[in-house]
Amino acid sequence: MIDFKKIIAEKIATKLDLDLEEIKQYIEIPPNTDLGDYAFPCFRLAKTLKKSPQMIAEELKEEIQLDENVIKVDIVGGYLNFFINKLKLTKEVLEEINKKEENYGSNKSGENKTILVEYSSPNIAKPFHIGHLRNTVIGSSLYKIYKFLGYNVVGINHLGDYGTQFGKMIEGYKRWEKEYNIEENPIDELTNIYVRINNLCKEDENVLELCRENFKKLEDGDEYCVEVWNKLKDLSLKEFQKTYDLLGVKFDSLKGEAFYSDKIDEIVEKLDKKGILKDSEGAKIVDLEDKGLGVCIIKKSNGSTIYATRDLAAILYRARTYNFDKCLYVVAYEQNLHFKQVFEIAKFLDLPQKCLDGLEHVSYGMVRLVTGKMSTREGTVIKVNELLDEAIERAKKIIEEKNPEMENKEEEAKKIGLGAVIFNNVSNTIIKDQVFEWDTVLNFNGETGPYIQYIFVRTKSVLEKINNIPDINNINFELLQDKESQKVIATLYNFENVLMQVVQKNEPSLLARYLITLSQNYSNFYNENKIIDDDDKDIQNARVALTKAVNIVLKQGAKLLGIEMPNKM
Repeated sequence: MIDFKKIIAEKIATKLDLDLEEIKQYIEIPPNTDLGDYAFPCFRLAKTLKKSPQMIAEELKEEIQLDENVIKVDIVGGYLNFFINKLKLTKEVLEEINKKEENYGSNKSGENKTILVEYSSPNIAKPFHIGHLRNTVIGSSLYKIYKFLGYNVVGINHLGDYGTQFGKMIEGYKRWEKEYNIEENPIDELTNIYVRINNLCKEDENVLELCRENFKKLEDGDEYCVEVWNKLKDLSLKEFQKTYDLLGVKFDSLKGEAFYSDKIDEIVEKLDKKGILKDSEGAKIVDLEDKGLGVCIIKKSNGSTIYATRDLAAILYRARTYNFDKCLYVVAYEQNLHFKQVFEIAKFLDLPQKCLDGLEHVSYGMVRLVTGKMSTREGTVIKVNELLDEAIERAKKIIEEKNPEMENKEEEAKKIGLGAVIFNNVSNTIIKDQVFEWDTVLNFNGETGPYIQYIFVRTKSVLEKINNIPDINNINFELLQDKESQKVIATLYNFENVLMQVVQKNEPSLLARYLITLSQNYSNFYNENKIIDDDDKDIQNARVALTKAVNIVLKQGAKLLGIEMPNKM
């Protein structure tokens, strides 16, 4: 499809000693379309050219040639504003969507590039709570969007299946196994054991020491400890899979921390050979104080490892296995220091430079209750399965009130309830903290997932009323030059650009906000224009073609976020 921004950049580049891509980055979209479709701010050039922005704009305007793509250039306060051929834009957008349908917006920018996305990564034997849900939804959307743009993507669930907490779980299981029905209700019962053993550790230092010894035994392959650990892992994965199936989330790798336990020695050897490993009270450490990153423990004094060591082993394994261009870690910002330390130490593992450059922590804000931070140890978590069930039930109740005769109410309520929860997790900038409140999560009005679904259903309803969807070759695009239609067209045109921004910034909220804008613009178009018009079939055909395009992009955009569209609402 025609790249108007590139065309404008080329016109400017012939008059300025600037790189084409640099100019493209400077080009903006004015907040008011009356000012133009694109704007180039001349303020950036004032210092270099030693002229006022207004003068630079005037000189550039004199030199720029108008053509079939750019039909007008104006100057407003130091901005050079460009007006493009709206008729050509309309034809390009609707023909492209009609041709590509659900592949509209995809491209080959990721061809021959491998992206690893590590997301979800819950701890086994603990509840899958709303903090894990945010991680899972953000990571899954990035996985889908990168794939849509042609990247070879590997989704990794780096399970928390190792560490001192498993020494605690083994100790609790050993003491109280017969008191809990683990087979029937594994996660809840294992959580009860975990809370109980934690409380006992607080009261008795000797019990905490036994737990530490259990983990060391597990690392050393003790038969009993390995048997209990495997049982806890299998039961947990079975429960987690129910949530993943409900959310439509998939992974290509389920290698957790334990997978890397036999790869630790090589990490220690490499760091030792590089001369950066130091002894500290019996432990092995890397001192990063000169980088402002403190000290990172590689091995504890009892010989057991920590997750930093296992993350280093994972990086080495992934570099060798995938030779990745990017390895994204979707993990809460509380782990910022951890990843800075690990990425700094990874420089000593003899990795390809592109793998080192591709290590990236996609940090996101924490999910907190109104009463404060959640804690498994204290038993203050909201479990995802309960949240999703509640969301579906609330959606079902709304359907019963507003459309009791609806077919397949159960299935539609599931799509709406899950859509509300997923959209809530990706609709705001991911670095921001979220305070969890039921009324906010399940608000079906305003800028929410259900609103996007509602607009989609409206487009579907319009299309169902038409016996024959018009052939795109018979559309009179001149009939879509009104302001409301053009706002929709411009938004549709921007879909691919938004997806490119998502992967540049690893920020799925950009797509979520885009879908809200598209929904709002279509709603305005729908309210201002009669679509089904028996008296003027040419107008009807043009508006139906626009409606079909919105239907396709809304459905595909929502799918990339992990949201299914209902048939009725």
